Amino acid sequence: MRQNTADYKYLFLNDVPLLDARAPVEFARGAFPQAENLPLLDDRQRELVGTEYKRAGQQAAIDLGWRLATAEVRADRLAAWSDFVRRHPDGYLYCFRGGLRSRTTQQLLRAEGIDYPLVEGGYKAMRNFLLDELDKQCAQLPLIVIAGHTGSGKTELIQRAARAVDLEAIARHRGSSFGRTGREQPAQIDFENRVSIDLLKLAQAPGSVFVEDESRLIGRCAVPPVLQQAMKAAPRVLVEESVEARARRIVRDYVNEALPRFGGGERGAAETLGEELRNNLGKIQKRLGGLRYRQLDEQLQDANRELAASGSADAYIPLVMALLREYYDGTYDYLMEKREGEILFRGSFAEVADWLASQNPR
Repeated sequence: MRQNTADYKYLFLNDVPLLDARAPVEFARGAFPQAENLPLLDDRQRELVGTEYKRAGQQAAIDLGWRLATAEVRADRLAAWSDFVRRHPDGYLYCFRGGLRSRTTQQLLRAEGIDYPLVEGGYKAMRNFLLDELDKQCAQLPLIVIAGHTGSGKTELIQRAARAVDLEAIARHRGSSFGRTGREQPAQIDFENRVSIDLLKLAQAPGSVFVEDESRLIGRCAVPPVLQQAMKAAPRVLVEESVEARARRIVRDYVNEALPRFGGGERGAAETLGEELRNNLGKIQKRLGGLRYRQLDEQLQDANRELAASGSADAYIPLVMALLREYYDGTYDYLMEKREGEILFRGSFAEVADWLASQNPR
């Protein structure tokens, strides 16, 4: 029979499957990449038990929990847990602190002839472990920041690097007002946990770790302050591309390659994408100023109509060039002024790609 564990490092380095017995509302606030939520108590039951605990103490809460666990409820829970155990015989289960809920889950499984170990300390202990590791790795790992103006290809370079943390992929956002990817962003805790796990895995072997230069927010996900400080002080590699080249890359990424995910609705994909682009432009209306915003919005509507009529996205290029010159480049230059690290290398996208390949060959 496998024993309970407190080896959190092993769990995260090996992506060990985890059965999360907390209520759905707790899971939604934050969990781990390899966890599956199969709760002992649903949200309403958890609320009732918690109220009873405050009113009459632990034993009364336990008694209420057992009363809520009707035969039908137990059968549903056991079916879900048994299926998880079948799929993941080497996994573990946990609740918030590794206490009553996880041990009750163990007890119910044992009554069915299934021994399944738990994580001692539960979610709270694993979360604290990852926060400690995030602090440790940000202090110890040799980070290198890939920097450059919007559209210079930083994300592509991160994806080419042998050892990198792709913050935008973890956040499911491209990092600008136009950066939505069509996928729901993770909860802040989920984002932090995944970043910490990725850094922990990279720390198991020597070598520099590349990250993309980011502002504090990637969509609604905040880069952890300890990582912000490490990135601020880290050496940099600068990607230098012309405004037109950057605009063409942005149009490719945000229009041509994004268009397919806007299909399937009652309206055409081009119309739906065009509406989202206008909504995104509206997010920076105040910074552009009323008159300039209206001018750019008219230009955007013309480009949207051209895309719908001909399928060509070329009309977006002058608009994006204007946005880069008048808004994004100035914002990024301000951010760059706050960076402290030395510049290790600078060059075009192709030159930086070659430099990266020479640093960390796959």
